[in-house]
Amino acid sequence: MESSEEDDDFPFIESITPQSKIDSLYQSHTEKGIRKVCCELIDLKDAVENLCGNMETKYLAFLRMSEEVVEMEHELIELRKHISAQRILVQDLMTGVCRELEEYNSANGDIGDSQQDLQVDELQSSLPSDTVIRKEIFLENIDVLLAEHKVEEAIEALEAEEKYCPELKGPGDTSSMEASYRSVFLKRKSMLEDQLIGITEQPLVGILELKKALSALIKLGKGPLAHQLLLKSYGSRLQKSIEVFLPSCSVYPKTFPATLSRLMFSIISVTTKESGSIFGDNPVYTNRLVQWAEWEIEYFVRLVKNNAPSSETVFALGAASNCVQASLTYCSMLESQGLKLSKLLLVLLRPYIEEVLEFNFRRARREALDVAEMDESSLLSPHSMSPLSAFVTSSDSVLVDSGMKFMEIVEASWFSSVIDILAQLTPMAVLHFGANVLTRISQLFDKYMDMLFKSLPGPSDDDNLTELKEVIQFRAETDSEQLALLGLAFTILDELLPLAVMKVWSLKNESKELESESTVPNASITAELKEWKRNLQHSFDKLRDHFCRQYVLTFIYSREGKTRLNALIYLSGEGEDLYWGSDPLPSLPFQALFAKLQQLAIVAGDVLLGREKIQKNLLARLTETVVMWLSEEQEFWDVFEDESVPLRPLGLQQLILDMHFTVEIACFAGYPSRHVQQIASAIITRAIRTFSARGIDPQSALPEDEWFVETAKTAINKLLLGTSGSDASEIDEDHVILHDEMVSDSDETASSLSSTESFESFASASMGELDSPVYFTGSEG
Repeated sequence: MESSEEDDDFPFIESITPQSKIDSLYQSHTEKGIRKVCCELIDLKDAVENLCGNMETKYLAFLRMSEEVVEMEHELIELRKHISAQRILVQDLMTGVCRELEEYNSANGDIGDSQQDLQVDELQSSLPSDTVIRKEIFLENIDVLLAEHKVEEAIEALEAEEKYCPELKGPGDTSSMEASYRSVFLKRKSMLEDQLIGITEQPLVGILELKKALSALIKLGKGPLAHQLLLKSYGSRLQKSIEVFLPSCSVYPKTFPATLSRLMFSIISVTTKESGSIFGDNPVYTNRLVQWAEWEIEYFVRLVKNNAPSSETVFALGAASNCVQASLTYCSMLESQGLKLSKLLLVLLRPYIEEVLEFNFRRARREALDVAEMDESSLLSPHSMSPLSAFVTSSDSVLVDSGMKFMEIVEASWFSSVIDILAQLTPMAVLHFGANVLTRISQLFDKYMDMLFKSLPGPSDDDNLTELKEVIQFRAETDSEQLALLGLAFTILDELLPLAVMKVWSLKNESKELESESTVPNASITAELKEWKRNLQHSFDKLRDHFCRQYVLTFIYSREGKTRLNALIYLSGEGEDLYWGSDPLPSLPFQALFAKLQQLAIVAGDVLLGREKIQKNLLARLTETVVMWLSEEQEFWDVFEDESVPLRPLGLQQLILDMHFTVEIACFAGYPSRHVQQIASAIITRAIRTFSARGIDPQSALPEDEWFVETAKTAINKLLLGTSGSDASEIDEDHVILHDEMVSDSDETASSLSSTESFESFASASMGELDSPVYFTGSEG
């Protein structure tokens, strides 16, 4: 009853499994399993003990049998010696009996002389001669020496026998008995050679034993065989060392080629020394040694290829570089021993090294340029925090948030990939494959410039070209973003990449291991690097020129496709002479150009802070692009050459003033360009020639060049300081309208022409800097 009441009070207890049931279900299984394992372990222990006991018993039996065999060999040798002694005794006994018979016969007179002489002759003829006895004794002695493995004594005995019996060295005309003895002699000699060959082929033979055996073979006239056995023995040692080492290759993927090189070339070096000490400088043996070494090097290269990491990994490049460094270093050491193997090694390694470089640069290109596979988590990865991060963080944070962080990650990935590749190169790898590396870096830089090229606005920005827009991950729309892209690329081009490359190349120059014959002069290294930097600069120049061209075209053409900078501005002017006018100014498009360059300089000063070189380079190139367009635009010049269009001296004066104004802008802003001066001079010359052909006399219509220069400088002051008169105010209003049409940057970078801050940002110069030399000659007509 109590249990039922408890069940009513606590109905949920029914779902709890009792401990006893748990023990019966699980603990019993666990105990059974443990007992079963214990029984199996006990059985295994008994089996191991039985096996150890059997092995110990068999091992003791083997030792006992070995001792018995040795004792039996000694007994057989003693028995042979005993038989030989007994035979000698029998021979001595027979000789003594014959001598006694002769003495007896001489004592008994001549009785039965003829009969007794016949008996003595028969007895003596049955006995062997002294020569036969000596030969038998020699053969028995040789057999004993061969049985006892006394190689040196056996060789001395054979040499002595050959000296005593010269017919043993050649077939000649010998009797059947001598031919039989020669056959037996050569058989004993062959047995000795087999013993010596067996000694050299023993796996644990020592160096001294090997040298003794080879020297013995040389004494036996088997020099080629001895040299072959020498190479075979050291080749076998090398093979065993490699078999022991190869399983650890995967543990040390980068350094295993260096260890393998040490094993390989140390054996080659020892073999070369031993060959020279034993066989001397015989050309036949030297050629065989070189051939053997070449075979071993081919085997070495195959081992490196077969056991190296995957070719597209950084480890593979490190392993390949270490292989080149170590193997060529050892080759240079072998050159002192007369072995020149560097060329063969380079020929064999070159395809492998180039394959590894190709796959590594493919990997770098895939990692850096395949931006479609990048996710947001990579933005925070430590790998992206390269030296370029300092450049980006120094720019406006708005740019980073609006897409520049994405481009910085791509650029950092690209640069980090190149750094990873350069870090794997060793001095020897740079020496022999540096040109290949530089070429591939240039190609990778070209690919990166192509990607930036697509990120900048261009003539392909058409609404119909949707396919192209789909593959572009980031489009730099504002001036700030475009300048930041150029700044990132220029930082890699001008600072980071040359610094990284020169660091590796300087290590090559400082290496003491480059003092061999294969070292190239520093002049060729310098030329190689200069050509590489020239290629990089050319690739960047294409990107810069694309930016300048699109920027200038945006300035020149309106959104409706109309040209702002056309010849009509030089036809519609009122008055006859600027020279007599008050406060002449450049035409409105060139005032707008001045404002555009001023605003771009302010943006560049913020985005490219501390990088005055690229700032001046861009502004100078933009100015050049404007005058180049004006020089090459045939429609502009067709208007002047059209006889139906009236020309006035005022137009010629205004055009020349605009050209001087453009040159003075560049000089005042601190980026004077000889190219701008030359093109402007050519435009002035062409304009004077064109207007002269239409009947306008330049001598009377044009003032001196100094007037144009001073007027251009005064115009710059007025536009910067806002001190122009009423006419200038009207021009400023028109200019502002034109300026608003063309400038599409953020409000933060906008600036008024009349502000002092704009003046400092644009030129950072005093009024004294306006004094510049006169670049144009007088009127030409």
